[in-house]
Amino acid sequence: MGALTVAVHDNGELRYAGRVGTGYTRKTARELWQRLKSLKIDKPPLTLPEDERRKDVIWVKPQVVIEAEYRGVTHGNVLRQASFKGLREDKPAREVVREVPAAPATMTQRQAVRKSARTMAKSRNKAPVKPQPAKPAAARAKASARSAADVGNVHLTHPDRVYWVDVGVTKEDLAEYYVSVWDWMAPHVVDRPLALVRCPGGTKGQCFFQKHIADNVKDSALRHSVDAKEHDVIAVEKLDDVVTLVQSGTLEIHTRGSRLQKLEFCDRIVFDLDPGDGVSWKEIVAAAREVRERLEAMKLESFAKLSGGKGIHVVLPIAGADWDTTKNFSQKIALGMAADSPQRYVGKMTKALRKGKIFIDYLRNTREATSVAPYSTRARPGAAVSAPLSWEGLGRTTSAADFTVLNLKKQFRNDPWADIGKVRQKLPDK
Repeated sequence: MGALTVAVHDNGELRYAGRVGTGYTRKTARELWQRLKSLKIDKPPLTLPEDERRKDVIWVKPQVVIEAEYRGVTHGNVLRQASFKGLREDKPAREVVREVPAAPATMTQRQAVRKSARTMAKSRNKAPVKPQPAKPAAARAKASARSAADVGNVHLTHPDRVYWVDVGVTKEDLAEYYVSVWDWMAPHVVDRPLALVRCPGGTKGQCFFQKHIADNVKDSALRHSVDAKEHDVIAVEKLDDVVTLVQSGTLEIHTRGSRLQKLEFCDRIVFDLDPGDGVSWKEIVAAAREVRERLEAMKLESFAKLSGGKGIHVVLPIAGADWDTTKNFSQKIALGMAADSPQRYVGKMTKALRKGKIFIDYLRNTREATSVAPYSTRARPGAAVSAPLSWEGLGRTTSAADFTVLNLKKQFRNDPWADIGKVRQKLPDK
């Protein structure tokens, strides 16, 4: 394989985006070839630009998603100096669109949206209240002039920028939330490579996935060198680093299942229970418990976490295993459940197979894959949080988005995963 021809979706159509010809090892190129050749088709699935003269392209169904780093785009929206960074098993091909920076709202718009959202949230099920006298003009001007705030040692610009319009959660609210949960969150994100979902304009704007720091950012505290032939990774060491992420519009923090200095070894396996249409919450909880029971039969202790989206993550801490062993083990569990209960579970990503079933996603357990971190927010309506729970607490939930920036600390008296770091267990030999 010499290069990949890539495309993005635009108004329901595939648009040519150029070629990605670097970044592959021999092993990666060979694995991609094996995966793509089964998807071969006779004609291009898109309209090629007039100046595209290559005749030796092997066309495939546009189903495989990759991550690439590039230096910019031409006037024809073709990528410049694009380099392959890995496969994106977590992202459906239909969601791949061209990334466009979102224009920030004006201060007046942000204030109006925030006020409206919070008024709606507070007025539910409450009797009308008498209108209050308007604040003096000087007081209003002073309140609207807040262009900065300090959280910890980090200077936040535009702290009133609304990140979740539907519930009125601002940049400063998000920063203060992470301050409140940092002691619980730190053991799960410090010393791990991160990937970020950044939405500088909030959930109503354009969001993008970031796995590496740009080459021109040399002095960032978030930049960490690793002993591997890859780009420096993003990582955090302290609370101020996370607040810095908030300042940059990060609404989701994802982690790999490995440590910074041990990228070739997994110490956390994640089973992501992803429900298809028509699956009830009780069925998802039952599936999580079945994963737990199968692991318990091997004398392995697991932990439950709401995804903050639609499903549940069952997390298995281990003493350390190479990625081939890790993937084979998680795949065996997933396919075993699908084989035993094909009417309830599926072990393949294919969307068409998932209606009324739960996809046991074991593909999170590869070297480059990530999953949303415990206590991270999600870039979804409601400002939901990926909340760790006890197994008893899981039974009292009603959805994967039960806990949010606004209510988590009110409902959590302590950290349900306080003991996960003490669990050291080896995978069975067979």
